[in-house]
Amino acid sequence: MATAATCGRRAVRTDRSSRSSLRRVGAVSVVALATALHSQADAQVLGIDQLLSIESVVSGTPAWSPRGSEILVQSALTGGLTTISPDGGFPVRIPVDMGSSGHFLASQMPGWSPEGRWISYVSDKSGAPEIWLWSADDGSEVQLTSLGARINSMSWSPDERRIAFAGDRYGNYDIWTADVATGRVRRLTTDARYDVFPAWTPDSEGILYVRLDDAWEDHEVVAVDADGRNPTIVLTDTDFFDYRAGGTFGYPQPSPDGRHVLFPSHRSGWINYWLAPLSGASEEPRQIAPAEADQSAAKWSPDGRWIAYTENHNGHHDLRVVSADGGQPRVLVSPDEGVVSAPSWAPGSDALAYFAEGLTKPKDLFTVSLDEGKTRQLTRSMPAGGFEDRLVVPEKVRYASTDGYEISAYLYRPPTTSGGSRPGVLWIHGGPTSQFNDTFQQHVQFFAQRGYVVLLPNIRGSSGYGKSFADGNNGCWGHCDLEDVVAGGEYLKTLPEVDPERIGITGTSYGGVMTMYAVAFSPGYFRAGIAGSGYADWVHFYHGENELRHVKLLEHELGPFATSQDVWQRSSAITDVAKVATPVFMVHGVGRYPGSDQSELFARALENYYKPFRYTTYPNENYYVYGKANRRKMLMDMLDFFDQFLKDETATINGGR
Repeated sequence: MATAATCGRRAVRTDRSSRSSLRRVGAVSVVALATALHSQADAQVLGIDQLLSIESVVSGTPAWSPRGSEILVQSALTGGLTTISPDGGFPVRIPVDMGSSGHFLASQMPGWSPEGRWISYVSDKSGAPEIWLWSADDGSEVQLTSLGARINSMSWSPDERRIAFAGDRYGNYDIWTADVATGRVRRLTTDARYDVFPAWTPDSEGILYVRLDDAWEDHEVVAVDADGRNPTIVLTDTDFFDYRAGGTFGYPQPSPDGRHVLFPSHRSGWINYWLAPLSGASEEPRQIAPAEADQSAAKWSPDGRWIAYTENHNGHHDLRVVSADGGQPRVLVSPDEGVVSAPSWAPGSDALAYFAEGLTKPKDLFTVSLDEGKTRQLTRSMPAGGFEDRLVVPEKVRYASTDGYEISAYLYRPPTTSGGSRPGVLWIHGGPTSQFNDTFQQHVQFFAQRGYVVLLPNIRGSSGYGKSFADGNNGCWGHCDLEDVVAGGEYLKTLPEVDPERIGITGTSYGGVMTMYAVAFSPGYFRAGIAGSGYADWVHFYHGENELRHVKLLEHELGPFATSQDVWQRSSAITDVAKVATPVFMVHGVGRYPGSDQSELFARALENYYKPFRYTTYPNENYYVYGKANRRKMLMDMLDFFDQFLKDETATINGGR
């Protein structure tokens, strides 16, 4: 997303004499004042610009070239492409224009052709997302498709003659092929359901793809000839909700010998990888490496002997390899307090490229040898100046909640404990089926370094703790999961350095939703709340502008709207806005795309009931705030708000609630 140098502010007044409200005003001096007040004398505390400079230089998924001499990555700073030698050295920029498609879904990531002659990528620089080819031999570019439609996934045929892709030219995702030599495209499927994520068989004679049911909960893996004839269902997997329209289930992966297909499934209660026969034999699928942990990013080695994957244990993700015949997996990389992601095999099956990051480290590119386990770091995102030593290292904690749930969380304590009792803040992740992991939390560090004790809980509904835990808030958003949030507040109150009367809450997306829930459904419990890009009224949302994936998510978690409207209403914070007894601040982005009016709806409702609140937007964004200048402004606005309501000298007789 593009950054912006300025920020607009929208203010809603609470006095009825100013019903003009919701008017745009200029930048306010309070931000400049806050900047001055919070310039830290303590050398251990990182300034906001120092902190914002700690960002990864890589993103997406690394792709090792078939020639073995370079690894393709996406620049997190520019959205463009670079290659890096596995022996190290300076990155080489690929001179292609990515258009506004520069930030890819993993399924759209640029990739090498099987012989390494081309790099394929998706760009809208000609007006719509199309497949482009860049020649690794002479640097020329070719626009391969001209469908004028979205493309959500693509893969090369092993003989390098064609690319299979999923496109929605006719209003529904179908499987297509494009001939590399002529550019001729052919539509292979016409089903009313989504057909996505095509993968070629090793002989280039067939394609496997994923067909979603209407609820995006069940998947069929379908085999079809390269010309679209003879479709056959290879396997069916059920009860695996796919918010990303196939992106969570991903590509079906034929084994290099063409005998089996590798796929993820929830059928054990955890996301594990399974093998099924491609021949249509009666052989049942088998788990490749059974574990009570979620697995992801599995990849066949080119020689077919190994499968590499990552495994998640309470937010720590390691890199493992297991024999294709099964057996005991080997932990190849397990960084202390960190996350390994996106493994990519070297063409000789003797090494892997991968990303790794940690609680005090942004994401970087590494390689590891298969035999010796020797690692090499190829990029260095942490700026010079000893910044890492000045970051807060969180502690992993657990606390009890209602209904027998035990909640895992990250506890960030300020770097110094002088100055008496500290305010505490609950920081809620998005999703809700998502998770806090062992990753660098830039915005949380900002508040922890400024005297706030911050707790990041993985409340019920989070991923990473098994399917039953992830389903634990289905049908009860804002009620059962809010109990875990309040229990987190009670945990903070037990800490000797936390003032029990000064507890706040914040988060973005579902974290913003939960902040609205907290102030509406637990009135007075929290002393201040900041809702980032939240949603207040699901019934209004259903009837308004919204993405299809959001509707699918809500229907999966709350039930079909036609039969569960009462549940949607009960899980809408706006229904209890009259009970709000906590100052609340709504922040979100506007400008680049049609945005949600959900925060504004909540602001208007708060105004109607004379409730204390602020409301600020940041331009040249979508609903979420990504630009560095806007994030800087937003953090200072948030700090100003929390300082006013969590660090002031007011007190409540007999406690807060």
